[in-house]
Amino acid sequence: MAGKPPASDPVQDAPEVGPPPRAVAGLPAVGHTLRMAGRQMGVRRTALTLLRVNQKDGFDCPGCAWPEGDKRHAAEFCENGAKAVAEEATLRRVTPDFFAAHPVAALAGRSGYWLGQQGRITQPMYLPEGATHYQPVPWERAFDIIAGELHALDSPDEAVFYTSGRTGNEAAFLYQLFAREFGTNNLPDCSNLCHESSGSALTETLGVGKGSVLLDDLDRADLIIVAGQNPGTNHPRMLTALERAKAAGARIITVNPLPEAGMERFRNPQTARGLTGRGTPLTDLFLQIRIGGDQALFRALNRLLLEAAGEPATSPGGPPPVDEAFIREHTHGFEEFAAAARSADWDEILRATGLGRDGIDAALRMVLGARSIIVCWAMGLTQHKHSVPTIREIVNFLLLRGNIGRPGAGVCPVRGHSNVQGDRTMGIFERPAPAFLDALEKEFGFAPPRHHGYDVVRSIRALRDGTAKVFFAMGGNFVSASPDTGVTEAAMRRARLTVHVSTKLNRSHVVTGARALILPTLGRTERDIQAGGEQFVTVEDSMGMVHASRGRLEPASPHLLSETAIVCRLARRVLGTASRVPWERFEQDYRLIRDRISRVVPGFDDFEAKVSRPGGFTLPHAPRDARRFPTATGKANFTAAPLAHPRVPEGRLLLQTLRSHDQYNTTIYGLDDRYRGIKGGRRVVLIHPEDARALGFPDGSYADLVGEWTDGAERRAPGFRVVHYPTARGCAAAYYPETNVLVPLDATADTSNTPASKSVVIRLEPTPPAGERDGSPATP
Repeated sequence: MAGKPPASDPVQDAPEVGPPPRAVAGLPAVGHTLRMAGRQMGVRRTALTLLRVNQKDGFDCPGCAWPEGDKRHAAEFCENGAKAVAEEATLRRVTPDFFAAHPVAALAGRSGYWLGQQGRITQPMYLPEGATHYQPVPWERAFDIIAGELHALDSPDEAVFYTSGRTGNEAAFLYQLFAREFGTNNLPDCSNLCHESSGSALTETLGVGKGSVLLDDLDRADLIIVAGQNPGTNHPRMLTALERAKAAGARIITVNPLPEAGMERFRNPQTARGLTGRGTPLTDLFLQIRIGGDQALFRALNRLLLEAAGEPATSPGGPPPVDEAFIREHTHGFEEFAAAARSADWDEILRATGLGRDGIDAALRMVLGARSIIVCWAMGLTQHKHSVPTIREIVNFLLLRGNIGRPGAGVCPVRGHSNVQGDRTMGIFERPAPAFLDALEKEFGFAPPRHHGYDVVRSIRALRDGTAKVFFAMGGNFVSASPDTGVTEAAMRRARLTVHVSTKLNRSHVVTGARALILPTLGRTERDIQAGGEQFVTVEDSMGMVHASRGRLEPASPHLLSETAIVCRLARRVLGTASRVPWERFEQDYRLIRDRISRVVPGFDDFEAKVSRPGGFTLPHAPRDARRFPTATGKANFTAAPLAHPRVPEGRLLLQTLRSHDQYNTTIYGLDDRYRGIKGGRRVVLIHPEDARALGFPDGSYADLVGEWTDGAERRAPGFRVVHYPTARGCAAAYYPETNVLVPLDATADTSNTPASKSVVIRLEPTPPAGERDGSPATP
């Protein structure tokens, strides 16, 4: 039997701390998974649901975007994927009676964890202007309210249409189509917050803003470099792929300011050896880099490779340090890049990375011994001011040895949320390519706007400044995901109307505009029955594979609509008979949507037939498939940029935000972080023992984190337990969204405008006794 949600928030400011483990998964992960799933779904529903996750005839996990191979385990899910499924397929319900019993002001004082644990929202809810409680509202009335506000705008650009990665391809395509027919390119999405830097760098250098490797390439690689990423918590199924790669002979370099247990030793819960044995050690070389030092590391490797190319071969018969034929035939800009690399200053490199020369030389030896190299990364690299130059330097590193466009080699940005990459492919982008807009115009007979719209940061500014008045979110938890919490919340409260299409409660529902709507939608786990029969949706994984997703559970409420139906009905109400788009037919039969996608989006020709095959199909990728580079030069571009890294004043630390193991993005599943030895709390700051002692903070003491930025304003996150932890010296780490308050809205990556959440300069101040605090909330 499923358990009830917590009646009140647990105490969250007194976590227990023990030593972090040296291995992950195994029997403890299985037991934890079953306990958490059982509390949400009950035993029978747990078994029936989890056995369909990521199966060819099942539904795509609503968690991460890691791909599946052709051969799949009966339990093709990880611990955190099971948590995501359990929270969506939960038996807990949030009914109108719940909202009647809880004023919005009281809900705003609850933690995000407590809100998410209440269960599935069952009916559309409306908060009228001046009201204290949400109240149920019929769907047609909800669409009337939205249409009224949109029609009252002075310009379509006063509306913002945000998208979370969970949205399927069909709904995403129609959502951008509606926004553009309405007249705006204000289509920010969660990519703006995470991998926008990857897309910016890869588009410029390779011509395609996606990764160039497939899952099988990991099995063929000689060397895999995992930088700025924690697969054990954020993409656990990646550990299985790394284990296979090790078995095939690959070596692994891990580059991270924190030692992560998942990269030390993996006990695969899908095998008897993993359940009962010691598991597989994954990392061959751990480079404990300073936060933000990754560009300097790859610049150093590039300098050393160029130097090695001018020396006699140390291992005859091995791969050359530099692939001169590839560079001549396929690249542009080599001389400028090489000059910058050769002039790199060793003192600055060592200062930026915090590494010794021996560690860098050890990495070089592994690189020189490898013919095929893959570099994987995530938000540890993408959320800095210099993120785009950092990723360009990784591309330089791979181009030097011809590691683009051949088996076992390439760039591997590991996307976070399921279908976040598919949403972008479907046109969810504030800066659409002219060719995409041309195709839309030809297919649907209207002229889409050509000027650029708002990304996430610019949307917050527009709401703050009153130049945007309506905010519509297709999924996600915008308030908790965004930087500068105080500024973001004040901006949302200035809106005339905020609308959230959601499955569960989150903080964005209680930080509202003058009026607010919550529109409950089907989850991935649920059957989608329309007038044209049972429907399925499609998703794209992190490696460009597109496949079907079919839910099997009965919907949590008869009042739910699919995301596709919500978009179609809203478009009919807002655009009226002037629209030539067959919105009603699209809602009835998703095949008609896929037919239109096949004529608009490159790579989706014969979409319906391809996606009907078990396992789906692979999208084309010119650099991978043919060593063809659709860049401005027609070749892969080497780049040269000044070496950059964060500078930290004396007595300060550089903070990175991160997830706990009981968390996925802003969704908090529990209050433990087993893989870091933390139990029963989230307000912790991880600091190297010598740094903490030098600053006067013994283990177990409490500190306020005070962010310091060039704008002179201070931002404070109060009441964090200091945990002495083996981080890189001068660095600290704490969980988001609790620390998003410390990230200024204007602190963003150059080019991509992604919030610089991984490099925040902070100082520590002793937390005042409880009676002397200023009343700041303990948990956002």
